[in-house]
Amino acid sequence: MKNKTAQSQAKEDTRLNTALYIRLSREDGDKAESLSVANQRMLLMEFMERQNDLRLHDVYVDDGYTGTSFERPAFKRMIEDIESGNVQCVLVKDLSRLGRNLPEVSRYTSEYFPHKRVRFIAINDFIDRDYLDIDPDGDMVIDFKNMFNGFYPKDISKKVRSTFRSKQSNGQFIGAFASFGYVKSASDHNKLEIDPYAADIVKRIFAMYIKGSGQNTIAKILNEEGIPCPSAYKKQCGLNYHNCNRLGATSYWTYSTIRNILRNEIYTGDMVQNKSFRHMCKKDAISLPREKWIVVKNTHEPVIDRETWDKVQDLLKRNTRQTSLTDNVHMFAGYLRCGDCGRAMVKIKRRGEICFNCGSYNRYGKKICTIHNITEGELEGIVLDDLNLIIRSVRDIKGLVAEENERQSKTRLGSLGDSSKYQAEISRLKKRKERTYEDYTDGLITKDEYRQYRDKCEQQINAASAMIDKISRFKAQMPENSPWIERLLRYQKLHRLDRNTVVEMISMIYICEDNTIKIVYNFSDELELFLNRKGDGKRL
Repeated sequence: MKNKTAQSQAKEDTRLNTALYIRLSREDGDKAESLSVANQRMLLMEFMERQNDLRLHDVYVDDGYTGTSFERPAFKRMIEDIESGNVQCVLVKDLSRLGRNLPEVSRYTSEYFPHKRVRFIAINDFIDRDYLDIDPDGDMVIDFKNMFNGFYPKDISKKVRSTFRSKQSNGQFIGAFASFGYVKSASDHNKLEIDPYAADIVKRIFAMYIKGSGQNTIAKILNEEGIPCPSAYKKQCGLNYHNCNRLGATSYWTYSTIRNILRNEIYTGDMVQNKSFRHMCKKDAISLPREKWIVVKNTHEPVIDRETWDKVQDLLKRNTRQTSLTDNVHMFAGYLRCGDCGRAMVKIKRRGEICFNCGSYNRYGKKICTIHNITEGELEGIVLDDLNLIIRSVRDIKGLVAEENERQSKTRLGSLGDSSKYQAEISRLKKRKERTYEDYTDGLITKDEYRQYRDKCEQQINAASAMIDKISRFKAQMPENSPWIERLLRYQKLHRLDRNTVVEMISMIYICEDNTIKIVYNFSDELELFLNRKGDGKRL
């Protein structure tokens, strides 16, 4: 009796500690009853109970995890148990439960499990692979099944991406969280609405940057005032938001946060999406070039007007820098260049006064370029006087532009004629066409003669209608006053310069060695084009 008990115990000890692995995700169709966690568990338990050589060690469940990635908590715990020698067999419903990534599944079934002396069983795929099995045909069967399992998530991914692209092309927002300054509409989560509190902060950030505050300075000011950064604000609003780029549990404004806001085109009212792409099975997204973005104009209310947006983008391109967190950007920073070598001028302090020197001279000496020195006071005075001269002249310029536009319009319209003349012609032709039909019905003309008269009238009516359309289009496209002239009219006289005025008015200032200064205004080309058209070669 004792010997029989000992033999039974010895037989039990030879059974393999078995891990029942269960996985379910949306890509697998979690509505299918046959794939539910409960049904997988029941299938695996019934199979194992019929096996005399298997013993349950533990059940490992990854519910809601994709098969294209092996970064799953239960799967990793199972691997740890294999590494520690506690698991000698892995039992799954089918290969797709183990995963849908062909290279990784093949690595586990053909290399890892045999190396760790682990038996692998996939019930519905009729795979029972002991670590001692050396069967190339078996490997081929597994590889084929893995390949077909991999097609499913790729097909689902393709369909999902196609749906997303369609929504994006229609201007629908598909992001999980709206950009700081917006919220998803309660009635339609694919639409954005302004969040007044956050939008005011965004407007303030843009205004501070235009006035000369650098991105570090803006971040410091907002932090000192206790204003929550975007991620902290989203959490305060009850959103389950997590920014993977943040360090730990920090909740403060940073240089990159400010820069991202200043570069976010969605604040102009345009929907900008598809800026990056993530391959299946890959963690990192790939940034796409601008031409691949999906941009739909005017889909929501703008936080920032287009003029302010353009100013800020121009400043960001100039790459102006701050020397400290407390100093503001100088009003001329990014707008001064040497008129001879083209390098940016640098700001220096000499005898307590701020001056600007050629960057080449400052770095490499007089063999490369000369000093081109000018004081801050001298430069500000010259620019201020020149701008005031333009402002005093702008009313006359507006009158000249209006006069020239009217003259050109009259000249071109004169060559086209008056639309009322063509309208009268159309009325006459229609009456003639009616009389021709009456003549035909009265038997005064033949059918062929009627058709000839009718076709000729219709051709003339179409030609007259085309002229009316042409005149209407021309009137709709008649030039208006330059928007820059309208902006200049807002000023009476400038008493001092500031960063905002420089950004709005000036494109670049060149300091030349012969003591001349060339100021290129944002409106210089428009005025020069007009003055040349008037036969005056002067340029403001």
